[in-house]
Amino acid sequence: MLKSMTGFASATGALDGWSWTWELRSVNGKGLDLRLRVPDWIDGLEIGLRKALSAVTARGNVTLSLRITREETSGTIQVNDSVLRGILDAMTEIETQAMDAGLSLAPSKASDIVAMRGVLDNTIVEQETEKLAKTLFMQADELIASFDAMRRSEGAALEKVLSIQLFEIQTLTKSAGEIAKTRTADVAASLQKNLGLILDNTDNLDEGRIGQELALLAVKADVTEEIDRLNAHVVATQALLDETAPVGRKMDFLMQEFNREANTLCSKAQNAELTREGLALKVFIDQMREQVQNVE
Repeated sequence: MLKSMTGFASATGALDGWSWTWELRSVNGKGLDLRLRVPDWIDGLEIGLRKALSAVTARGNVTLSLRITREETSGTIQVNDSVLRGILDAMTEIETQAMDAGLSLAPSKASDIVAMRGVLDNTIVEQETEKLAKTLFMQADELIASFDAMRRSEGAALEKVLSIQLFEIQTLTKSAGEIAKTRTADVAASLQKNLGLILDNTDNLDEGRIGQELALLAVKADVTEEIDRLNAHVVATQALLDETAPVGRKMDFLMQEFNREANTLCSKAQNAELTREGLALKVFIDQMREQVQNVE
């Protein structure tokens, strides 16, 4: 079953004063690009999440964000004595030098000192973070499972669309092959007629050489090889649709090969019906290629 490269999942949670929001999304990409925005103060969180995401994704630009907040009343707020002592000593030195220079400084307020970086520590108890991390990992498994389910669901819808388009390509290829068979006699007759006109209106020409050139033109007009390759690509694409492993890159390559053969078929057609079938093929191949860009 195919999987799409696009997917989305979100979740929220709360525990002992903590609250958080998850958001996981992915879009098309040539390879796998995992971008995680998660708190770095929870040991092993990013590594674990990368491992879990890598297990279910092979291609796509995947972004996972986790925003954690804590209630103001939660945690233990303490004064960092060493930082505070350093600030007070520095302030005393500044005031002394200011007085020596004949300057008068405004009195410092406690609120100004408290606002300085590092004076207050919002300490997080280690046991709290361990409990939080365990809860986050459990919810992350559910989030990633939901994300993967969406990619599988979209992949199933893609598979139906691609199967219909592939059937149309197969039908048009068969029709082109039948038209090519009926046109063989017409091409041969046209070449013989042209040869007769040349011989009737020209003296001293090498009939053998002219015959060789016309035979070469006949070979160049033969589209049997293009029809055979198109049929082979149809079989190969159907096999990929039945695969369970990621096949997006292989399918994209086959779309290029489909387009190449259709272009050659049109250039060699020399027949209105065959040209019409070739152009219709190009339309369906182009539509299919757009859908393939979404396949993992």
